[in-house]
Amino acid sequence: MLYFNYRNLDCIVSIFSIDRSKKLYGNDEESIKKVITSIKGYENESIEILKIQDFYDVRMVGFLSNNNPAYIQFIKNHKGNYEWRHIEKSPNQPFASYLIQESNNEAESLYFMIVTNEANNIAKMQLRVNEQVVVQQEFNVNQKSVTWVALPKSKDETYAFKYKYYDKDGKIIK
Repeated sequence: MLYFNYRNLDCIVSIFSIDRSKKLYGNDEESIKKVITSIKGYENESIEILKIQDFYDVRMVGFLSNNNPAYIQFIKNHKGNYEWRHIEKSPNQPFASYLIQESNNEAESLYFMIVTNEANNIAKMQLRVNEQVVVQQEFNVNQKSVTWVALPKSKDETYAFKYKYYDKDGKIIK
């Protein structure tokens, strides 16, 4: 506020500044939706949050963007707020897997994050990592979901993945 006297006239001038560029954080489901719809390419999308999962200071969110599988990754800043780092979607797919690598000072973890919509017809996935069967994960067909599959560590830090998908009758999907 500024105050000045001009020829015995008292004037008060107030200057207000409104910060319209307030940073958005992914601290809860509502704010996560706001962050997603603020990102170019997602502005007019319908967003359905399926699962929020925290790993150390990383927040992973599986969601549907106009019914397409997607995920967004947040990192906790020094004030405890989650800032978005990466976002990805898989258009026109009912089943999408994303390779996620997370680490903290003590350990490093590798996961597949699988996001499905209600058009998913995969009932089972067999995953081989470096020629070893790691998991036979089952899924509910025709349901929206997020599934996490922990992967084993590789001694030489290289990975080769092979998948087999099966329908509800146990037949291989090609």
